[in-house]
Amino acid sequence: MHTHWRDCKAWKDYGTPVNTTSNEAAKMFDASLTQDFIFIYVGWYDDMSVGGIEKSLENTLKADPDFDCEPLLVVALHNPFSLVMGHVIKNGLDLLGTGTNVRLNADLATDIATMVKMGTSQQGLSNREKKHVNAVKLWSEGNMALACDEWENILMDNPYDILALKFAHDTYFYLGFSRPMRDSLGRVFPQWKEDKPLYGYLHGMYSFGLEETNLYEQAEKIASKGLELNPRDAWSTHSMAHVLEMMGRQDEGMKFMSGTEKDWQTCGMLSCHNYWHWALILIEKGDFSGALGIYDNHNLPYTPS
Repeated sequence: MHTHWRDCKAWKDYGTPVNTTSNEAAKMFDASLTQDFIFIYVGWYDDMSVGGIEKSLENTLKADPDFDCEPLLVVALHNPFSLVMGHVIKNGLDLLGTGTNVRLNADLATDIATMVKMGTSQQGLSNREKKHVNAVKLWSEGNMALACDEWENILMDNPYDILALKFAHDTYFYLGFSRPMRDSLGRVFPQWKEDKPLYGYLHGMYSFGLEETNLYEQAEKIASKGLELNPRDAWSTHSMAHVLEMMGRQDEGMKFMSGTEKDWQTCGMLSCHNYWHWALILIEKGDFSGALGIYDNHNLPYTPS
């Protein structure tokens, strides 16, 4: 849970100035960015101290109506970089969230073409932004590994680019590239400091890469630190659930999931997945009715009708 959001100076000091002079707009944008899957999908939750993501977005525009924003696509396109980066975020999330590509989806093909055109015609774009455009284009064409290479190129010069880091992390996961998923975080992790916004969320990602390469003790240590920094980091919870599952520590897993439920149960689809891990433990313990109860109450509601 955050108590301080970034104002204009903090965004500038971070290396990503926002296009507003309103500190309140900058802070509400930070609140929106940090909370939900739509915005770089690191937080997975609605922070009710700012009214949740919809209210924080509303307050962003209330504080500065001229804040760069596409009104009809405010959730998907608003960003602190440039207009083309809004298309990068939207298209990247469409690809990661649906598994579609430009050969199967004509609308997506149009969106990708628009993004690429903007990437070549918009003045003042940085090399980082151009690489983001190319990475999403490569992903849309099925060249997922090459897209990861492009995101890694970004991270060589911009280790704090959480978008490149998270896009690469999830794409490695989709590809089953366990070691690159681990090492991608391993390269940037030492360069981050605790005072950096979103620092805590690196722990869940790094821990998951360690767990997926059978380094369970290290994974547990990193996930525990992530939860110490932020108990509501549902990805650290997820990694810890994997560790306890793989080490056959069912009783500890039961205690851990039940004891932390209040922290991660508001985290959208990831809470659904964490409940699934809890159900696996119950199955291993022979409590089939308990597992079915979790399915009925926490998994079935997310199942498409």
